[in-house]
Amino acid sequence: MLRGFTRKYRPLEILTEEQVIAIHKAVLDVLRETGLTFQSERALKDLERHGCRVDYDQMRVRFPEYLVEEAIRRCPSSYRVKARDPKNDIILGGDTVYFMSFPGMQTVDLDTWEPRDPTKQEYENMVRVLDALPNLHAMGPYPYFGYENVPPVMQVLEGSAIEIMSSTKVRLPPPPNDCDQFHIQMVKATGGECFLPVDASAPLEWADNQIRAAYRALKAGFPMSIVQATILGGTGPATIAGTVVHDLASMLSMVVLVQMLRPGMRVHMGSFTLPMNMRRGVPGFGRISRSLVKAAENQMVRHYGIPTRDTDVGLVSAKKPDFQTGYEKAVNALASALTGANLIFMHGGLYGEMTAHPLQAVLDDDVAGMIGRFLEGVNVNDETIALELIEEVGPIPGNYLKTAHTRQWWHREQFIPRAADDLTYPEWMQSGKKDCLDYARGIMEEILASHKVSVPLTPGQGKEIGRILKEAREYYRGRGMISDDEWRIYQEKVIKSPDYSFA
Repeated sequence: MLRGFTRKYRPLEILTEEQVIAIHKAVLDVLRETGLTFQSERALKDLERHGCRVDYDQMRVRFPEYLVEEAIRRCPSSYRVKARDPKNDIILGGDTVYFMSFPGMQTVDLDTWEPRDPTKQEYENMVRVLDALPNLHAMGPYPYFGYENVPPVMQVLEGSAIEIMSSTKVRLPPPPNDCDQFHIQMVKATGGECFLPVDASAPLEWADNQIRAAYRALKAGFPMSIVQATILGGTGPATIAGTVVHDLASMLSMVVLVQMLRPGMRVHMGSFTLPMNMRRGVPGFGRISRSLVKAAENQMVRHYGIPTRDTDVGLVSAKKPDFQTGYEKAVNALASALTGANLIFMHGGLYGEMTAHPLQAVLDDDVAGMIGRFLEGVNVNDETIALELIEEVGPIPGNYLKTAHTRQWWHREQFIPRAADDLTYPEWMQSGKKDCLDYARGIMEEILASHKVSVPLTPGQGKEIGRILKEAREYYRGRGMISDDEWRIYQEKVIKSPDYSFA
């Protein structure tokens, strides 16, 4: 099992007890009086059967307080998620913090920093780097939105097949659009589990495709990731407190549905919430106000006893690995970890989920390691207090460098980033004046030259993934979602290429 990082002190709480009560009351008011739209006859009937008030004409559901409270009580406060390799199992909840990769639609060119579609090899390289990083504990969706010559409707599935083949870490597939039915088959065919996401639409609606995904997750028995994406001042209130109420109401409405149908269903909650950049009319990626939203939501979800995730640390406004990317990620990730998030999406992402790169993931792994070391806190006992050693060394000219205690403890107490420049000025000038990007590139190249997945797929498992992909192609072709031109290029450039693994 992956240990992750354990927060060894109370999480930072930014809400008073009175504020927690006020927010929870407001959440219950929204669920009882305003309600949510559920675009699914099946869900409407199930919710009505369990005590909700349903307006079938408007497809609006209103939730009695007792039902919401009962659903919260049924949620496990922590649970194990099985990986394809048991050493990569994770236990989500409590004071444990895990880091997960964050995707981008495209890669970036390291010379121009301009976005472009990745090749299949670049997609595989990204997955291999993520699999090798020691402070990345789970694989987020994608990590790119597909690769060259694959029809849009098949990009997610082709990428998922590569992820399953090249990594044994627990995965969270992309948001469902009926492709989740094939993800579930792939995971079951190769062992382990995955998180299955369902995403609410703001304001206050659950779309039919997301509800279908929820029922598939219930049937599969895999843990569910319940998400609300909101833009403050756009699809949600401009105030932090109002958006927290909106987000929690949306997510808890799905908690009610799944816990009424399958008591004890493993779930976690987390918003994808950003402020509006009012000068540009786009989301304000990397803004500190998103951390205030997450801090309040983390405290509330911990109050409910449900594991929580932070989805949008990986989003930044910067376009390349630079100082801005560093501070936007590090500050927001640290705030999230300190306020109680169990799962933080960070590694690899650059501007606004539009771009990602393994070089950035290497740099992010150092940030995750630094935060993890801070979460572990100060170890206080007789040996670390070192009273006898202080007496033995005494004042100057005594020193601690030569002592056995230093040799024993220094590497336990310190975290040493791998991609950082820590040379003296003379050493730096003599060694070519390298910076963190140079070191990260070296680490990336070393991984690509040597890293192998811990448990390769068996021939039978690879063949089964190929069968599932073929089924998916036929499914989408039959619905007219792959054009003749797309199909021809897909066959010539991908399926029939010598390096395709799932023919």
